[in-house]
Amino acid sequence: MAKKHTCITGLEDECVKARLTIQDTLDVVGGKWKLILISILRDGKLRFRELAREAEISPRILSKELQELEMNGLVSRTVCNTKPVTVEYALTPYSETLSEVIIAMHNWGKQHREKVIERSRAES
Repeated sequence: MAKKHTCITGLEDECVKARLTIQDTLDVVGGKWKLILISILRDGKLRFRELAREAEISPRILSKELQELEMNGLVSRTVCNTKPVTVEYALTPYSETLSEVIIAMHNWGKQHREKVIERSRAES
């Protein structure tokens, strides 16, 4: 008999709310780039072009992702008084609230990669 999964909160009547909060999280940090950009910026502020190069992302997509991260209070944008004008991006203190999520994803990804490699070796 298959094990029945229980709600993440442990309270069955709160399962719908739990799913909504997970969806809220995915709306803010979901997609291919947001957590990658946050992990890159954990090393310190970067200019737009430096960030694009580091992430290997197109300027158009980077601009869109940074706007969304800024709108959600995770990244700050500073226009520098230089010629030509440069823009620097940095993480806000609020972005630290994602540290546990990023670390957990790193650990799971590492474990998953090892499992895939192991399975690949066993099949060959």
